[in-house]
Amino acid sequence: MKKIFYTKPFDYWIFVFTLMLVSLGIIMVFSASTPYAKMAFDNIYYFLNKQLIAAGIGLVLMIGLSFIDYRLFKLIAVLFLSICFLLLIAVLIPGIGQIYNGARRWIDWGPGFQPSEFFKLALIIFLSYSIAKNQEKVSTSILSVLYHLIFLVVAALLLLLEPHLSATVIVSVITFLLLYIGGAKLHHLLICGFIGASALASFAILTDYTNERLTIFLNPFKDPLDLGYQLIQSFYAIGAGGLLGRGLGKSVQKFLYMPEQHNDFIFSILAEELGFIGCLVVILLFFLLVYRGMMVSINTKDPFGKLLAGGISCLFFIQAVFNIAVVTGALPTTGISLPFFSFGGTSLVVNMIEIGLLLSISRHTKKSRRKV
Repeated sequence: MKKIFYTKPFDYWIFVFTLMLVSLGIIMVFSASTPYAKMAFDNIYYFLNKQLIAAGIGLVLMIGLSFIDYRLFKLIAVLFLSICFLLLIAVLIPGIGQIYNGARRWIDWGPGFQPSEFFKLALIIFLSYSIAKNQEKVSTSILSVLYHLIFLVVAALLLLLEPHLSATVIVSVITFLLLYIGGAKLHHLLICGFIGASALASFAILTDYTNERLTIFLNPFKDPLDLGYQLIQSFYAIGAGGLLGRGLGKSVQKFLYMPEQHNDFIFSILAEELGFIGCLVVILLFFLLVYRGMMVSINTKDPFGKLLAGGISCLFFIQAVFNIAVVTGALPTTGISLPFFSFGGTSLVVNMIEIGLLLSISRHTKKSRRKV
């Protein structure tokens, strides 16, 4: 590691796609949140201002990290993960963790934040470092695979206590993908995956919180005024959008019909205002961003950089797919944000930090400026 800072051009397509998604996200947060912001705070710019501040902080961090050698994160991988584990424990402590919509996922320090958002990144960095360091053992021994899965099991238990099923599924999928990219044998992963999936399914069925959501997922009209209300309103919003949408700012569902219209269900408002075409544009931007990220991973010779870029790219793909699947009724309703779009300073800043790391890795590839 001879240099700490780099001047070689990064993948500007990743930079451009990110700026487009962030810009569209800010516009949609403002549009979707206006009625609720007026009612709750008598200020239609309340959520917009907070999102702009988060975007500004995220932009500075993203650009700054793009110039720093990503391999420096090897030095803090263990420390960062340890701190995030402590935060996952802290959020479960009454008086520290705050309950919202039946789940204890937030720590109300300063502006407030979700430890799980930082944990996803910390886990990706640590696993990328550890798997790259022990690549030969991972590719030959199931014991090495089990060693890395221990961190997932501990994290899953803490996340399920919140409860935060969507984050549990995301970190589980990311862990298995990183192990696969790192060379783990497929049959080792299938055995461990089957056991893990069975345990997770049992938890979902036996726990009232998740069991209710699964029941409503199968038939939201069974309880249209309570548990199924949000998903039904999402259907109305998406259906009303049609091909071209009602027009930017002209959503009807955002006028306090749709709960969490500027958070987890912002894609529904986007569909209502910008229609099927608008949704396709956003989905295409996510696809191109993930595609460029995976190209960075493929073209990076450094095992740590390859795993880190692959893990970050997969994280964006999984979160976007899960969120869109939830609001369209393809998956049970759960608290998962749409990257760059859903309101939330923690999520937006962490997303842009991840892009900064991706840009830094792209400086080490010969094809960082190749055309799409």
